Amino acid sequence: MSELSNKKLFLFDIDGTLSVGDTLFDGSRELLEYIEKIGGRAYYITNNSTKSNRDYVEKFAKWDLSTEEEQFVTSGYMAIRYLKSYFQKQKIFVLGTKSYIAELQKQGILVTEAVEDDVACVLAAYDSELNYQKLEKACELLYRKEVAYLATNPDLCCPAPFGFIPDCGSICNMLEAAVYRKPKYLGKPSCEVVELCLERSGFTREETLVVGDRLYTDIACGIEGKAQTCLLLTGEAKREDLESTIYKPDYCFETVRELLEFIERS
Repeated sequence: MSELSNKKLFLFDIDGTLSVGDTLFDGSRELLEYIEKIGGRAYYITNNSTKSNRDYVEKFAKWDLSTEEEQFVTSGYMAIRYLKSYFQKQKIFVLGTKSYIAELQKQGILVTEAVEDDVACVLAAYDSELNYQKLEKACELLYRKEVAYLATNPDLCCPAPFGFIPDCGSICNMLEAAVYRKPKYLGKPSCEVVELCLERSGFTREETLVVGDRLYTDIACGIEGKAQTCLLLTGEAKREDLESTIYKPDYCFETVRELLEFIERS
């Protein structure tokens, strides 16, 4: 019998793993229904910081999938937790979308979009509204050694219906080339993502499976969190990448449908 038959807590990446854009992959719905049937729980751990938990609940509702806000753990949420702990009532310069900035402000974070003397931290996120003026301001602030540098996630690219587009990691690489600084990343692969899901769900590490399409974020997150991992080849990673990566998944399947069929045979 495969160890997968004992899993109850499934931590899924979304883009490139369960879906691409607004299209749910074949087998995703059935796998989520299987998890509910066995008394398990699905959590969705995404490095997409452009959407709030409520946005994701509404997105899944369009697929006729019922979810709760607490099932979503985004890199944007992990950044908010960190800022509340270490930068309470301090000004944060944010490279991010208007919707993400609004979410930060809603959570009580002091956000500025200007170069000011009392800025304590620069936070970089996936920013589909990025322009050169924002980058110039971030560089000016990051040349100040006392200004902290955080980022939501290290993903280099984000899946799109036609291929890929630059993600937060690519924005940070561009900044690094100019200011010679690397950020502290707060989303996957941080083990805190796994720890939070364990705390919320009540399941054990041994009952947990982390499922994703990226080796250096999804699989690395599971490894850091000491949980078993499963790579799906429907997104960024290719099978040949397994030969050179230091992040070796416990399982690898071509599709989410193949994963489901393997579990059902176990």
